[in-house]
Amino acid sequence: MESEHWDCKIFIEHSASGVDGTTGDGERGMAKQAVGGGHRAAPVHTDPEDVSVLTALSALADPVRLQLIRELAGCADWSRSCGSFDVPVGKAALSHHFSVLRGAGLVEQRDEGPRRVNRLRREEFEARFPGLLDLVLNAEGDRPRGRNPA
Repeated sequence: MESEHWDCKIFIEHSASGVDGTTGDGERGMAKQAVGGGHRAAPVHTDPEDVSVLTALSALADPVRLQLIRELAGCADWSRSCGSFDVPVGKAALSHHFSVLRGAGLVEQRDEGPRRVNRLRREEFEARFPGLLDLVLNAEGDRPRGRNPA
């Protein structure tokens, strides 16, 4: 099934004719062509402004995704590849978790050669949901505050 998003493919420009990039009349005849060779599609990103609070909370509720977000929060942008996270899931599940985080506007990804690197979209997410990311990142565990174990 074809996606309606143009950003799902990497494109290169190529000359319609001639080595100099011009057609016979001197105009540049450029066309867009998808890069072949089995290169994976570029990730699709959701603008945090388009994310509902329920989607954001759902993305942050999963322990694996929470671990990914916390580790990204402690690293420089674009310094962590998907395979560098020590999480208790396989590659397919990890890919799904990153897809959910992208869909919630929390993570941005880009390909650098064979690696897909990540960035926490802290400022953009904070603008949409003030204080939510800090609250989640600074949580001390799963025990509710103000309750004494009986």
